Amino acid sequence: MDLPLARATARRLEVVADTGSTNADLRANASDAESWPHLAVLVTNDQTAGRGRLDRTWVAPAGSALAVSVMLRKLPADPAARGWIPLAAGVAMAEAIAEQLPAHDVAVKWPNDVLVDGHKICGILAEATTDAVVVGAGVNTAMTIEQLPVPTATSFAALGGVADEDRLLAGYLEKLDAHLSALTVSEDAVVSGLHGAVSARCATLGQAVRVSLPAGRILEGTATAIDGEGRLLVESEGIEHPISAGDVVHVRPAGS
Repeated sequence: MDLPLARATARRLEVVADTGSTNADLRANASDAESWPHLAVLVTNDQTAGRGRLDRTWVAPAGSALAVSVMLRKLPADPAARGWIPLAAGVAMAEAIAEQLPAHDVAVKWPNDVLVDGHKICGILAEATTDAVVVGAGVNTAMTIEQLPVPTATSFAALGGVADEDRLLAGYLEKLDAHLSALTVSEDAVVSGLHGAVSARCATLGQAVRVSLPAGRILEGTATAIDGEGRLLVESEGIEHPISAGDVVHVRPAGS
């Protein structure tokens, strides 16, 4: 895999032929800040034991997807601001994908899945360690329609396109670094512009949603906004509920 643009953007970029999980590999090196600095990247086209949010497995045929993990060390001091990191990664990836799919609607499903025309093309998982935050992303690139795991998934190939992986990765890293740098300086997602960028790309806003909460609780309502802490606000029976964690399902398209 030749990635000159991404290599010029990353502080370190390692390409491996295959691995169980790029996130697990980077987390194992989180204490070595000298060898794995801020914006160090591990990437492969063959990840055999990837994980998504809520500990779901993420498996793709070899060569059909791009798995990338990024080491983040220059972080906001405020722990509340760090809650925006997964959303920053989601909007950065959406912006990078949109540059290659200009004829399609590219959006973010809260908190950080990337959708193209309403179908999932990328999932993101952020994991904090004592020394850093590792952000992993899996993008369906060459996955055929037959290989898509569920009807709600898509890929560059399924859309009739060919992903420029180097440009995609370089764009993602540049945008992620820019969003995170602005957040780190201001310690405020609204002031930094990240809140506006995420809100503008968020396909969940305005949707009727069903949210699976801890302890088996279900909340149904309308997603109205993202608050200053990155929480999804869901209005149900006249009450606005802030959701910081939960499995969100879009019940129907907005306006239907």
